[in-house]
Amino acid sequence: MALLDRINSPKDLKELSLPELQALCAEIRQLIIRTVGSNGGHLASNLGVVELTVALHYVLDLPEDKIVWDVGHQSYTHKILTGRREQIGTIRKKGGLAGYPRPEESEYDAFAVGHASTSISAALGLAKAAQLAGKENRIAAVIGDGALTGGLAYEGLNNAGRLHRNLIVILNDNGMSISPNVGNIARYLAHIRAGQPYLNVKGNIERTLESIPFVGEPIQHGLKHAKRKVKRLIYNSTIFEDLGFIYYGPFDGHDLRTLIGVLRTVSTLSRPVLLHLHTSKGKGYTFAEDNPDEFHGVPAFDVRKGLKTSVKGDSFSEVFGNSICQFARQEKKICAITAAMQLGTCLTRFRQLYPTRFFDVGIAEEHAVTFAGGLAAGGMIPVCAIYSSFLQRSYDQIIHDAAIQQVKMVLAIDRAGIVGEDGETHQGVFDAAFLNAIPNVTIFAPAYYDELHENLKEAIFKVPGVSAVRYPRGKSMYRPHTYQYDCKGWSLYGSETPKILLVTYGRLFSFTAKACELLQQKGYSVAVLKLNRIKPIEEEVYQAAKQAASIYFFEEGMESGGIGEHFIAKLIQKGYRGRVFLRGIGDFFVRHASMEESLHDLGLDAESIFQTVIDEEGEPV
Repeated sequence: MALLDRINSPKDLKELSLPELQALCAEIRQLIIRTVGSNGGHLASNLGVVELTVALHYVLDLPEDKIVWDVGHQSYTHKILTGRREQIGTIRKKGGLAGYPRPEESEYDAFAVGHASTSISAALGLAKAAQLAGKENRIAAVIGDGALTGGLAYEGLNNAGRLHRNLIVILNDNGMSISPNVGNIARYLAHIRAGQPYLNVKGNIERTLESIPFVGEPIQHGLKHAKRKVKRLIYNSTIFEDLGFIYYGPFDGHDLRTLIGVLRTVSTLSRPVLLHLHTSKGKGYTFAEDNPDEFHGVPAFDVRKGLKTSVKGDSFSEVFGNSICQFARQEKKICAITAAMQLGTCLTRFRQLYPTRFFDVGIAEEHAVTFAGGLAAGGMIPVCAIYSSFLQRSYDQIIHDAAIQQVKMVLAIDRAGIVGEDGETHQGVFDAAFLNAIPNVTIFAPAYYDELHENLKEAIFKVPGVSAVRYPRGKSMYRPHTYQYDCKGWSLYGSETPKILLVTYGRLFSFTAKACELLQQKGYSVAVLKLNRIKPIEEEVYQAAKQAASIYFFEEGMESGGIGEHFIAKLIQKGYRGRVFLRGIGDFFVRHASMEESLHDLGLDAESIFQTVIDEEGEPV
């Protein structure tokens, strides 16, 4: 009988011996590798925290004690140990387990986490709430060194150091976020890792100093001050100690015996503790150990060969990466900025060709945008390549440090629209609505590779101020053979004088065009008005739209405040009295499922669009 079959909750772990726990870690690794090989998901990060997760669940008393994961994609072992082992095969599938912690999924998930650098602030809130309620339960935050490049982590550290109760912040230091970490924080942590004797020396000195007796209050105060001076002279304190934490480490994050021992120690302290662990991303699977960045987030792949399955051909991200390299060859002012997403945004080639004009700022989207604003104010042309769901973290900076400044900057918004299996925290469905509300911003929405190239070219070389080019995850989709891209802000596909007008933008044009063809086959007079630029929309677009008797706007984004709502309101203001219909994403978050499944459920695939028009219009006249 496999050890895993005996584990239905963390309490079952406490019955195992150390050798059994070590064997259990091996079984968990194999289960994770098989699962990700079948489903896709986050592999290297999960393999790197198996021993840490087992040790935490062995020492703490969950769910009374709490663990907050940062970013949360490394919580697969946690899910396996907390009663979800038999469901792990459904992870990231529609109706199955989420790829991130979700409190509504399990009482063992203390906090929903999908973006980086949030764990310390959330854990501090949980710890303070417990303190106010008179509870003594223990709270642990697990944060990676990649997430430590984000400013929110330091806001949390700054406030948590004043807490007068136990709070365990575990720094999972693997030298990586998705790609290798950059900046002085990475170098600082490497310096600490290099000083392995630190903890032993520190412990011996502290024991000696603490043995000095105090005599009288004035002398006591003086000796206490002297002790602090001596400590600082003999060994340097870390930044974490300066912020009020007791620092322990660095320790081997794969040494289960040491982990259990040190966790038992730090969980008894009545002060905030920072436990520094050194782990290896991809541990236990050679392919992932050798290429941890390649195996961070993967589609289904052949576990035996270690090769990710992929369909040959370009993706929108690759077209962006190639296009910006081409433009940078023409214009030496172009700079590329990424927030720890060099691989995901396909900027590796740009970095190789133009290293002095490439900037990876770490997981710091706010800094990326303001830094870009400074570059632009200095005469450069910055292009910030950021995933849609991460761009929302820099909303204030887009307003204050870009749009108000009226600097020339390009936002290359990757993963715009439904992204699929990563679920609620990663869906790129908010950017069109929130950017639409900002003055001095131009927004392009290409549907195909050539359009992305042309839109990016226009944004870089022609458009003043802030411009955004938003494009979806993955590959280009169905393209009608008669469709021709018009370099103006809109295109019309179908009947020239339609009674029914379908309006859309971006990837959704592929589905809307297909629905249009099906409707024409049924005898409907219909066309698709494709918005190539969704802000600003030219007056002639509204004039063309007003000729139709019915207008249907389909949008792969939020209805509230979205482009469709704005478009229909403008039409009505201009005197349109025909039928209007809007379908986008309602007042809810989109759960994890494949892109195709999500669009169908939202009524935004070709079949659903086709059926919507038939239901609303009845039989063609």
